[in-house]
This record gives sequence, structure tokens and C-alpha cells, in this order.
Amino acid sequence: MFGNIGFPEILVILAIALLIFGPKKLPEIGKSIGRALREFRKTSDDIKEKIEEEIQAEEFRDIKEEIEKDIEDNEEGKKNS
Repeated sequence: MFGNIGFPEILVILAIALLIFGPKKLPEIGKSIGRALREFRKTSDDIKEKIEEEIQAEEFRDIKEEIEKDIEDNEEGKKNS
């Protein structure tokens, strides 16, 4: 999740945050960050879902066009026979 950040780096970041914000404010900040990450994840999942739906709709349109073309070709073939 954090890329190349290892456990020691996370501990250093948490220690700096504790020094800057203090022990009383740190839990509130953690909750806010958690909510923001949750909201970001939800939004990105919604966007991904919409994109997948649009891709499926496009595939269905392509299939529908192919079927309509095949029907037209068959009707023209019957007329020419």
C-alpha cells in the first residue's frame, strides 16, 4: 500500500506526527485520514464500476450491430435466391 516505505520508515513518520500533533490530537487525525482513504477507495471503486459497465454496454452494442448486419445479409441472400 505504501510502496517502498518499510516498517522503520512508518515508525519514524508516526514519531514525528506524535511530536508535531501531540498524543491527544493524533487519534483524531488518524480517524480523519482513515475516513478520507475509505471515501477515496469507495469513489475509485464506483468509477471503476462505471467504466466496466460502459465497456460492457459498448460490447453489447457491437454484438447487436453484428447481429443486425447478419440479419440484413441473410434477408438480402433470400431475396437474391
